Amino acid sequence: MPEVIGIGLLGVGTVGSGVVKILRDNASQIAQRVGKRVEIKRILENNESKLRSLGLTEQGTNRYEDLLEDPSIQIIVELLGGIEPARTYLLEALGRGKHVVTANKDVVATYGKELFAAADATKSDFYFEASVGGGIPVIRVLKESLAANQIQAVIGIVNGTTNYILTRMGEEGIEFDAALCAAKDAGYAEADPSADIEGFDAARKIAILASIAFNTRITPNDVFIEGITRITPRDISYAQELGYVIKLLAIAREQDEVEVRVHPALVPENHPLAAVQGVFNAIYVQGNAVGETMFYGQGAGQMATASAVVGDVMEIARNIETGSTGRFSCTCFYTKKLRPWGQFHSKYYIRLVVKDQPGALASIAGVFGNNRVSLGSVIQKRTLNMAGISMAELVLITHDVMEQDIQDALTVIKGLSIVSSVENVIRVEGGEQG
Repeated sequence: MPEVIGIGLLGVGTVGSGVVKILRDNASQIAQRVGKRVEIKRILENNESKLRSLGLTEQGTNRYEDLLEDPSIQIIVELLGGIEPARTYLLEALGRGKHVVTANKDVVATYGKELFAAADATKSDFYFEASVGGGIPVIRVLKESLAANQIQAVIGIVNGTTNYILTRMGEEGIEFDAALCAAKDAGYAEADPSADIEGFDAARKIAILASIAFNTRITPNDVFIEGITRITPRDISYAQELGYVIKLLAIAREQDEVEVRVHPALVPENHPLAAVQGVFNAIYVQGNAVGETMFYGQGAGQMATASAVVGDVMEIARNIETGSTGRFSCTCFYTKKLRPWGQFHSKYYIRLVVKDQPGALASIAGVFGNNRVSLGSVIQKRTLNMAGISMAELVLITHDVMEQDIQDALTVIKGLSIVSSVENVIRVEGGEQG
């Protein structure tokens, strides 16, 4: 057995630098817990200034083959991001019998099955805790601590950028564009924030969690996605008056069929997820034995993500030490039916502007009734004068209804002469709390 567990690091950007720092600062503690020293042997990095700033110039190389062919390297840590060349590098590493740690949600969500097959073929470990929730240890919990459960639901705030934006809008009453600019200024949003605000980032993460929770392969293409760009301060204010907050939720449930979706939702203010503010993430898990649990923490950031990466490295190092690598293979051993989008069930918040005249509400209620949509409450919020016509803004909350029924009803309602506009439609979640 080697005296040192050797690491080959792909990239020393923000998270990679954090990994270097943790391995250095906590070297003695890590060695005690693992039983061997853990050292970085080679780094794939073209930017020499990054290597120089970390004092790792000698370990640097621009040839991936140098890491693959180095017998002192047992674990490859991939922190490049994106699909390629990361996917190819990981497959080649696993094919050589090297163990892999990655924080790459894109690769795991899209090519997890292929990577697990490669790991199984060589009895290698493939760990990816940092791909979802940053420093929150939810993947290992689902794979190990809650393995005795039938998981019924995984519901999370898994994108810190959107949670920050919605928090700022709620606290300050500012518009979406202003909150997005604030997120960029604070370093929480990219120059192109579309992956976050349109829900794609959250979709990749919930695809990973759903695959593990329900033991069936879920890809990002299976996820219904709706972003937060249509949320307004008025919606947030009205939600607060009704006892709700608005969050971008990633939702996975299994009830006969599996449904996986990402969208804004009104969450009851007494629900644990309602209290999650700023860039923090939280993931609520419901199991048939454990009941309700929630995991909370920093969902991104240098050191939080690096913490999860190094935790995976240490677990693999222990497996190497005890000769027990390859214990956790792909858990997607079922092929379960996905519930079609139109058959999702939810309550709905609907805000619309209609002519302020007798019979208007009755006409709208009649359309909903004809499409099997039952209204729980109707509130007139304000009157408006539009081109000399008196209009009323209404907020409706439905009972639990099917998605296709609500969409069919809205199609008819938008065509009514008494309806000026349907301003917003937002789902209402949180039934797990009653």
